Amino acid sequence: MTKTVTIIGAGLGGLLLARVLHLHGVPAAIFEGETSAGARTQGGMLDIHEADGQLALKAAGLFDSFLGLIHEGGQASRVLDRHGALLLDQPDDGTGGRPEVPRGELRRMLIDSLPNGAIQWGKKLAGVLNLGGGRHELSFADGAVVLTDRLVGADGAWSKVRPLLSDAKPDYLGVTFVETYLHDVDARHPATAQAVGGGALFAPAPGQGIFAHREPDGVVHAYIAMRRSAAWIADVDFGDPAAAKAKIAAEFEGWAPALTALITDSDIPPIPRMLHTLADGHRWNRVPGVTLVGDAAHLAPPAGEGANMAMLDGAELALAIAARPDDIEAAFAAYESAMFPRAAAAAAGSREILDLCLNDRAPASLVAFFTEALESERG
Repeated sequence: MTKTVTIIGAGLGGLLLARVLHLHGVPAAIFEGETSAGARTQGGMLDIHEADGQLALKAAGLFDSFLGLIHEGGQASRVLDRHGALLLDQPDDGTGGRPEVPRGELRRMLIDSLPNGAIQWGKKLAGVLNLGGGRHELSFADGAVVLTDRLVGADGAWSKVRPLLSDAKPDYLGVTFVETYLHDVDARHPATAQAVGGGALFAPAPGQGIFAHREPDGVVHAYIAMRRSAAWIADVDFGDPAAAKAKIAAEFEGWAPALTALITDSDIPPIPRMLHTLADGHRWNRVPGVTLVGDAAHLAPPAGEGANMAMLDGAELALAIAARPDDIEAAFAAYESAMFPRAAAAAAGSREILDLCLNDRAPASLVAFFTEALESERG
């Protein structure tokens, strides 16, 4: 009988892994610390790429269902300067290879594709003990103990599985994104709605920027980017939303009101997202019985690659296991040998995108990048 693959974390990578394993008759059990699928909001829009995320969804037999989640018009992109002047406008003509879908709906689709009981909710991993010979003992906060010899850490940036393989820990990148939302934007904030357009807005400047995306039902989801020290961020009182908005808005004095409204008029308290990364090219020596997918393996700056890479990790690991169901070490080794260089290249690309948004030449650097990319596609 084929042994069960134990997956820690019900994010996109872990779910995709379990789904593809299920299609190939390999049992999988996901242990997730959250108490239910709806315990936490799942972020905003994701652009799912042809070369990785879409391939993973095809391997999962879910590509047609994915097409039904696409937010029409969401691939549009525009770049504005700090005064609101339009520098670049790329409409969504339906031919692009990165359609946008809501992260929460994508995750729900993956959850619903798994057999009942495949996910055990409310199982927060407290510790892992290497028993030798590829076997590991998992201890959970509720007192449960699980033994496994096929362990996959899909548990994100602060993975508790990663220390079995690597001493690497995420480092603060020196950039924080402050998350905000505007609701009913067309009626309540028409100038901001016009500035954002139908898809993604980039308003970058040296060391800071305002980035936003149109979501369904009149919602605009924004990230206010600032290159600031951890001490500066710690000095912002996010427990007092009005004070936090005022301090952040002061950093954008002189910017167009249609842009700063994404700070001052947020319908939620601003949420700081300090960007942490692992070193580009993070890898480890083979340790029997365990491997990693997604951010647990290769945490990089946000640039549209993270979710896609996690899903591709899950699909490729599942296919490697399905091809070698009786030799998990060969399967893990084959997966890692392909994943390491792919992840290193993606991480380097993500750092480049972040730099284009915040370097001393922004916004011109980002406009040049988009223009060159468009000309390359047409060529």
